[in-house]
Amino acid sequence: MELGLKGKRALVMGASRGLGRGIAQALAAEGCDLILAARSAEKLRDAAAQIESQHGVKATVVGLDLSDAASVVAMVDTVKAMGGVDILLGNVGGPPPSGALGVAPETWLKHFESMVLNLIRVIDGLVPQMREKKWGRIITITSSGVVQPIPTLAMSNTLRASLVAFSKTLAGEVAADGVTVNVVLPGRIGTERVAELDQAAAARTGTTVAEASAKSAAAIPMKRYGKVEEFAAVCAFLAGVPAGYVTGSMIRVDGGLIASI
Repeated sequence: MELGLKGKRALVMGASRGLGRGIAQALAAEGCDLILAARSAEKLRDAAAQIESQHGVKATVVGLDLSDAASVVAMVDTVKAMGGVDILLGNVGGPPPSGALGVAPETWLKHFESMVLNLIRVIDGLVPQMREKKWGRIITITSSGVVQPIPTLAMSNTLRASLVAFSKTLAGEVAADGVTVNVVLPGRIGTERVAELDQAAAARTGTTVAEASAKSAAAIPMKRYGKVEEFAAVCAFLAGVPAGYVTGSMIRVDGGLIASI
């Protein structure tokens, strides 16, 4: 299927590893130029060089620290000066594991700012140029926990759910301008982040990492973790022209993990 992404420009956040890097690769394979954003400039430069060499697209690196509002504003200003983007891939890191109780208010606030408020700042800054061009795609990565809360990830479940509400509200406001807004829910995808969660589970339960991973996989109907490439392919489709009538939706890429319809 031709996705119509040649000559488009995408901002991919969290592009130095995991889902972000995988999505950047998938978009580049479709001929999309990229702006790669993350804290690690060195890893980003490596990713940009690889993508340019492999796919023949332009990959620009910008620094972004979502825990620093000044960094967020500077990144948005830089991207706007470049002419903005056609596709905005919002991908933010998660908080440490926790229960629902006993988390200090300042910890909640810290992660709200980095996971929610500063992503909203990015979207708010870049959407006007999309609306002017009458074309745009906003795709936000959250978690299966926004539908089926994950035990020990109370902060993630709560904060990512607020991004779902924001995205659904925004979708209705910009749909007539040709801008779609969707949320993609990864289940257990084989990334560094999931490996870190397996390590934490192993330490908490006194088992090995392999045992913790096997237990998680056993709860998935497909009995395995998803591949980054499988997840990235869904995001690339949503970014493309054929997905122009899909907006305000949550798309699950979870191997059937979420139990509800």
